[in-house]
Amino acid sequence: MILGIDTSLGTAVAVVDSDGAVRAEAQSANPLGHAEVIGTLLADALRDAARGPIGSTAAPAPVELTHVAAGMGPGPFTGLRVGIAAARAFALGRGLPVVPVPSHDAAALAILLADPFADLPRFAVVTDARRREFAYTVYDGLDDDGLPIRATEPALVPQVDLDDRLAALGAVRRDVTAIPAAMIALAAARAVAAGRTLAEGEPLYLRAPDVTLPGAPKKVTG
Repeated sequence: MILGIDTSLGTAVAVVDSDGAVRAEAQSANPLGHAEVIGTLLADALRDAARGPIGSTAAPAPVELTHVAAGMGPGPFTGLRVGIAAARAFALGRGLPVVPVPSHDAAALAILLADPFADLPRFAVVTDARRREFAYTVYDGLDDDGLPIRATEPALVPQVDLDDRLAALGAVRRDVTAIPAAMIALAAARAVAAGRTLAEGEPLYLRAPDVTLPGAPKKVTG
């Protein structure tokens, strides 16, 4: 089983079997307050996962996690670091490996699996990056491992330029307001099975944090 965590938009947690069966999901749509809700959502998801896949009537059983999947963004600095820190701390406590997953890959996987027999045109997952900017990633269907094919890497663009940018890339716009943690976990499961790395361990901020360390103090001369 894989625990998926994402805080790139709201806060989402899920537990998924290696075959993709969703054991539990818990989420908060609030784009703020990640640190205040992440602990409760984790406890809720782990409790519900003990009851078996969603919709089953099985007796509670221990949740035997093998990996923790962390949504790496793109997203705002503060929100992302809460989810990634929670994933790493949980994994450290359980002695589990962390699997980094681009958050847009999870959204793209949800879109592609919504109708697996449809021949979807090239599309762009678009999320609100605030400050009148959008983050987008362009996709071209699923590969042989069942993972979204990234045609571009995540990028930022001013709101007024987004449609022209996507038109130039030949991509249909798909606005996303929530990242499903179950798809974070499923993407991680498929990547692990294929022996692939979907993302490096660093968050995809796309923008410098608002608060930075001060520079060296100025010299004062007499």
